[in-house]
Amino acid sequence: MARDRVKPSRTPDVAERLRTLVRAALEDLKAKDIKEIDVRGKSSVTDLMVVVSGTSSRHVKSIAEEVVKKAKLASLPPIGVEGQREGEWVLVDLGDVIVHVMLPRTREFYDLERLWTVGDDAPVYLTG
Repeated sequence: MARDRVKPSRTPDVAERLRTLVRAALEDLKAKDIKEIDVRGKSSVTDLMVVVSGTSSRHVKSIAEEVVKKAKLASLPPIGVEGQREGEWVLVDLGDVIVHVMLPRTREFYDLERLWTVGDDAPVYLTG
């Protein structure tokens, strides 16, 4: 993902469609510990970060592939996808929603949930 990328402007309806399709993809592939973090006002890159775990590298890759597939089918293709080859941490950038699919040890090490909510009352939603 390019560091100078600008989030495309989308309507709230599109953002909610993205959120819904991401949740469906994650639930379809049995992603673990699904958490949504609202980062509006903290980041100009995205509005919502979704952090999930997969049980193996293959599971991480499959979850990310399902998110990409559902986004493309909804005519909302990703801006970028990083980390698919390794399968330890795959980032799917959908603009208004960024999905982080990680192995549990990687997720614990980077602790994105804490990073994006420290010193703030921003809720972290456990959705699955």
